[in-house]
Parts: sequence; C-alpha cells; structure tokens
Amino acid sequence: MKRRSYFFSLVLFVAFASFITGSAAYAAESIVIGVPTSLGFLEGKEAHKVVQMAASEINAAGGVNVGGTKMKLKIVATDLRDAAPGVPVPEALLGLEKIILEQKPTAIVVGPFRSEALIAGMDIIAKYKVPMLGTIAMAPTSEKKIKEDPEKYKYIFRTCLNAVHLVKYLAGSMALINKEFGFNKVYVMHQDVAWARATAGFVKKMYFAKAGWEVLGEEAYPTGTSDFSSALMKARAKGAQVIMPIFDMPQSGILVKQWKSMKVPALMAGFISPLAGSDAWKTFDGKIGGAMNSIFELGSAIGSPKVPKSMEFYNKYKQNYGKALQAGHGPAPAYESVYILAEAIERAGSLDPDAIVAELEKTDRTGVMGRVKYDEGHQAIFGSNPQETAVGTVFQWTEDGKRKIVFPESIAEAKIQLPPGLKSLK
Repeated sequence: MKRRSYFFSLVLFVAFASFITGSAAYAAESIVIGVPTSLGFLEGKEAHKVVQMAASEINAAGGVNVGGTKMKLKIVATDLRDAAPGVPVPEALLGLEKIILEQKPTAIVVGPFRSEALIAGMDIIAKYKVPMLGTIAMAPTSEKKIKEDPEKYKYIFRTCLNAVHLVKYLAGSMALINKEFGFNKVYVMHQDVAWARATAGFVKKMYFAKAGWEVLGEEAYPTGTSDFSSALMKARAKGAQVIMPIFDMPQSGILVKQWKSMKVPALMAGFISPLAGSDAWKTFDGKIGGAMNSIFELGSAIGSPKVPKSMEFYNKYKQNYGKALQAGHGPAPAYESVYILAEAIERAGSLDPDAIVAELEKTDRTGVMGRVKYDEGHQAIFGSNPQETAVGTVFQWTEDGKRKIVFPESIAEAKIQLPPGLKSLK
C-alpha cells in the first residue's frame, strides 16, 4: 500500500513539475505585446482585432525569429477608457502603467486613444523603456518632445498619421475643390479635443490663410454633442460653399443627416469618424450622399485596387470577423505595427528595447498603407504616392450608397460631385 502511495505521489510530482516547466517554457517562448487603448470605441475595438489577426498570421508562419529562437506573439489588452467623456487622464495613465507592470510587454501597439493621454503617458513609456507604436492619438506634440529629448523619448513611435499630415490631406482636397469649382468660402466645425482643435488650427494657418480662403465661422463642440443645426444655419446664412467637419465621436454622423435634411447648399468635406465605414449608409438612413470624408490611413475602412495589399487586408478582416472594417482611423496602422515590430525584433535578434528601437528607426516596409518609414520624430511619413510613403484617402458618398475615392490623384477613382443647390463658379 505504501509502495503504491509512493508511486502515485511520484507521478503527481512529475506531472506537476512538467506542468511548471512547460508553463515556464511557454512563457519564455512568447513575446508579449500590450494593447492599451479605449476598447469600447470603434477605432480601439477594430485596432485590437487586427492586432490579434496579425499576431495569428505571424504565429501560424512559425512566429518571430529572435536570434535563432522562434517565439510566438501573445497579445494582452486593457481598456484605458481615455476616449470616454469625463474620464480623467490620470485614470488612463494608471491603466497604462498597470499593463506594463503586470504583463511586462516587450512592446506596446495602438496605445492611448486621446492625445492628452499619450502626451502625459510618454514619461511612463520612457520610465519603463517599452517601445510603443501608436496608431490612434494624433497630436504632433509627441514628435516635438521626441526631437527635444530623443534619448528619453526614443521608445515612442507613431504609425498612424498625425494632425499635420491630416492637414495636408484636408488642404489637398480643399485645393482640389478650389481648382475644380472655384470655391473659397468655408465654415469650420470641430470636436473640442486636442487633436481636432490642432487640426482645425493648422488647416486655417497652413492652407486657408495662404490660399486666400475666407473662413466664415468656426464652432467647437464638446464630445457627446448631437445637435449641430444652429451652426448649419449660420453656414447657410453666411454663404459657405464648403463645410469642413473634424470629429471622431459617434454622434457626429448626425451632423451630416442634419446637413442633408436642411438642404444646406454647401459641400460637406472633412472628417467624421462614423461616416467612414460601409455601414454608415444604413446607420444614417441613406441621408449622407454627397458627403466627402477622409480615411486617415489606406486600408482602414476602405481599400484601393491600386494598392492590392490594402484590399487583401480589408477583405481578410471581413473573412475573419464576418463584418467589414468600419473605422477610418487606426486599424491599418495597428495591423502594420505588429509586422513592423516583428521585423524589427528579427533584425535586432534580441528583445532588448534599445536594440528594437534602433531597428524600428530603420523601418522601410511596403504594406497595407503603402510604404512606411519613420522621420526623426518617429512619425510615419504620409504623402500622395503609396510607392513612396504611407497614404490616406478622401472619398465621397454617392447618392446610391457607394464610396468613391476622389483624392489623392494617384489612387482616385471618381470626380467630386456637388450637392443640390450648389453650382460651380467655373
């Protein structure tokens, strides 16, 4: 009996030891990638899903080669809630620090949603020396801080566009509108958050003021606003030819519905987050025809046949999740960031953060968004030719519910159409 008991105990011990050893081995073979962002918002949700998709693809292909050892990617996420109204920045920072301390990620992708949280969180990233490839927050202040203190903040990169690059796309589409129709009177409406304020300010300073446009008015709206009719009436009364919206809150699609129902004779052209995806036509009862909308990064919510990898990514997401991408900002750079990171780790042959950063700075990858390279502020460079830089797009909703890319010219597939009551000056 004693002998049987001893044998049984030995078996248990061996099994337990094997479990522990196996668990340790699994942990050692995993590269933990943290995803701290606002998971309750569309951009955060879909960015998280594409990160998981990219990791699954890399793992299925054998994982990441780290100095001769194949290691799998492990994705861990936490909801910072920094996009939610009323959530203070310090609360989001607690979540950022918690995932670093508890999960010990090799790197972070996506990152804070709001720029306010990103800027404040840069010191946390620097403290723990965790490379981060941000894909949502857009304020250019982060690049300024990196340039001022590159040694401290070298761990922070941004794969999505920033407000300056968005300005270039907005300015480019406005220049196209001016060229095609002779319009030069605009009414600006934007969300009262850092990135939107910065974007509106840059467009006015860098384009409208220099190109001779008349800014007839400007309205800022707190996150959560759902009635825009007073500003639309002002725009009509003042004779605006173009209304430029800049919003990422879910309620902002109501602006376009109100514009449509009030029959304001002005071209709606800017960025409204919930208008980006194909589902917007049904969500807003088909009352968005004629609106022009920016897609921050090609592949996010829309692909182009002229950039096959963007279509492959867009279609692959739909196959995997049974629904098309709807966020016009975040998913494409989040997906690319996982591959950029994996390639940097392989080139470094190490999980050392400084070695990874050194290789991230050398990034030159052609993928979903076009060609991705980082500048001296660790910002991905965006332009108009996907063979040379990453690209964003501007499309227009047709009256029968289709989306046609109208800018930049390198990937355009249609001409801009004017709404009823608005006639070209040319």
